[in-house]
Amino acid sequence: MILRNGVDLIETLRVQRAVDRFGRRFLDRVFTPSELVLCRDRVSSLAARWAAKEAVAKAFKTGIGDISFQEIEILHGPRSEPVLHLHGAAMRLAQEHGLTEWSISLSHTETHAIAFVTAMGLPGADGKLLPEEASKGLPDE
Repeated sequence: MILRNGVDLIETLRVQRAVDRFGRRFLDRVFTPSELVLCRDRVSSLAARWAAKEAVAKAFKTGIGDISFQEIEILHGPRSEPVLHLHGAAMRLAQEHGLTEWSISLSHTETHAIAFVTAMGLPGADGKLLPEEASKGLPDE
């Protein structure tokens, strides 16, 4: 079993400054249209999603760069809980690493936002043991 975590904490003022300085260009680069509708310009909600995108990238062990902000989307589930949606390179990376289950938690105050992400799966994209794991052998049943 693979277990990966990522966490990120951000000052909401940092996001507000980016919105003030770059406006729509910043918002469209970092957030999907659905996220922007969902957050309705609430900086604390935007900051929590920024932190979540960074936390997902940390769980991938890549950081933002190999994947883009737009390929990591955090929307709401049926009970308004945060739900992670991966697209494009982020989805391919999850498949390559065998990461099939994700859990995400967001929180914010007036000054800070935090996100914690856990990803689980099986070694290898197809769930088979990777060569270095196979050479270790499996415990006797």
